[in-house]
Amino acid sequence: MAGFRALAEQVRNPRLVAAQRRTALRKCLERFAPYGHRATWHHLCTRAGIATQDRDPDPERLIAALTELEEARDLWLAYEEEFAARRRKEKHDGIRQPGVLDDWHRRTWGGCDIVPCASPQRHPAARLAVVLHSMIVAMEAGRPRRDCPVCGSTRFSWLPETADVPVSGPACRQCGVLAPVAVLTPEALTAAGRVGGAGAFAAA
Repeated sequence: MAGFRALAEQVRNPRLVAAQRRTALRKCLERFAPYGHRATWHHLCTRAGIATQDRDPDPERLIAALTELEEARDLWLAYEEEFAARRRKEKHDGIRQPGVLDDWHRRTWGGCDIVPCASPQRHPAARLAVVLHSMIVAMEAGRPRRDCPVCGSTRFSWLPETADVPVSGPACRQCGVLAPVAVLTPEALTAAGRVGGAGAFAAA
């Protein structure tokens, strides 16, 4: 099975037809998809100006989408290296009990569903790397907050786990991300409530 870098080379390969290069980009999302596969694909297509169902997209637009994905992946890989080094030091110093950051990082190891979205069509407009950086900073700060670490909104709805969204939690009603429970104050979580489900969120 080809790895991310090999697939990225296929996306950039001018000898391949556009449909093959598109397929390679989709397969990149099996290795790294911060919003989840469908939401990350929709995000990249929206920002690069590609119709999500276009089987013969402009190769330059595919490369633009890939460049954004690689930028976010590089940031995340650097964070994972720093995190692993810090945990090794903590264990060496006798700190064995995992904390909130460890729990979040364990769930997001590998780069999929780092910042899951409540809907494949509803996600932050900013570049992936910007969103990931904001979430990393918020988690590492260790101070619960009332607002979304991505967009600053204070309006959340509790999204229950479903077949389409295999995670649950407080979904930002403005940018669509599911914030880690640990990053929000008890007051923000209480205000989010447990409102029916994805339908109630989508209508917000």
